[in-house]
Amino acid sequence: MAADQRQLHLGAFLQGVGHHLAAWRHPDVDPRNALRFDHFKQLARTAERGKFDAIFFADSLGVPEAPPALLARGLLPSYLEPLTKLAVVAGVTERIGLISTVSTTYLPPFHLARKFASLDVLSGGRTGWNLVTSGTEWEAHNFNLETQVPHAERYSYAREYVDIVKGLWDGWGDDALRFDKEAGVVFDPDKLHVLNHQSERFRVRGPLVSERPPQGYPVIVQAGSSADGQALAAATAEVVFTAQQTLEDARGFYSGLKAQLAQHGRAEDSLKIMPGVLPIIGRTEQEAKDKYEQLQSLIDPVLGVGLLNAFLGNIDLSKYPLDGPVPDFPLTEGWQSRQKLFVDLARRENLTLRQLYQRVSGARGHRIVLGTAETVADQLEDWFVNGAADGFNILPPTLPQGLNDFVELVVPVLQGRGLFRTEYRGHTLREHLGLARPRNQFE
Repeated sequence: MAADQRQLHLGAFLQGVGHHLAAWRHPDVDPRNALRFDHFKQLARTAERGKFDAIFFADSLGVPEAPPALLARGLLPSYLEPLTKLAVVAGVTERIGLISTVSTTYLPPFHLARKFASLDVLSGGRTGWNLVTSGTEWEAHNFNLETQVPHAERYSYAREYVDIVKGLWDGWGDDALRFDKEAGVVFDPDKLHVLNHQSERFRVRGPLVSERPPQGYPVIVQAGSSADGQALAAATAEVVFTAQQTLEDARGFYSGLKAQLAQHGRAEDSLKIMPGVLPIIGRTEQEAKDKYEQLQSLIDPVLGVGLLNAFLGNIDLSKYPLDGPVPDFPLTEGWQSRQKLFVDLARRENLTLRQLYQRVSGARGHRIVLGTAETVADQLEDWFVNGAADGFNILPPTLPQGLNDFVELVVPVLQGRGLFRTEYRGHTLREHLGLARPRNQFE
């Protein structure tokens, strides 16, 4: 491998017992693993063995407002609180990054800043915050709201929120703590910075009751791909998880978002774009196809339509024929970029409702790559070298099987091509990603 050869980044998106909607019904999967610590401990260690940059836990703050009989068929994923999971996983891993979703809409910024600062200290600088604004009515109904905050307002709120969190993380200088017994001084008072942020939305004095995080700031991750989401990412994010189906769309998103960085004084390499990919891997092409068809055969049609309803803003699709065209509908205040992706996919390929839910039940709109280790690596390399990605967020279809397959079969191929590390070179998540440690804004 050439010393200056660009290498891709990999995240392991660990959700329950797998990302495919029917993963829990697979004969080789124990669905109770979604609530077992040993399951996540094993997954984290497997990803670390594969030299992944990070593992990633998503989150949801409510149960979809759907008939219990529908939820009981498998629509509801199991979400243990993700920061708690990461705190435990941090103790059984050494190098891999630890990324968690937390919503700006429903947690005060002081709480978020303190939790991530603590986890960054305890993990030796391995944390990342996946910033979401939340996009469902059922979450809003758990927080004294009749309806969710409008899309544009959520993102405006999030922008100020990030500024506050960074100000809190900068509340102590890097060398503020002295613990000088002889002089009787615990910290240098000139290195303590009180934020005193005041606006119509927030009044936050600060500082945190902890030292500055080892990374300066935990890595800031964002997953929104709408216009509002891209604007927030260009200003604040260091990693973007995204979903595209075609190389053309992915290249357009990649170049378009990178082009927005300059207006914020940022270099292109200060933001890593990592599309989600669900890999179906076989030792032969036919084995991979058989694996995929087995999972597809387990999809409950009622559940497939329920998944579309949830993403498309609780539109009642049950009144439309499954083998008829996907109806027109307006974008809602929820997941606008994913709604557009679903509609564009249906129109581009002339899909029926049944065909659409079959296409998205595997990875909720993320790209599915299928084949041998070599052909899966080919597809990842194609996007990586052709300006569509800096790396990928891997969504195993079943767990632990899908992650094992990727680590044991695909990672060695990528390493053999010089496209992926064979050993960690750093200790922090920033070092894995090649991101600079931010300076303290008060110094």
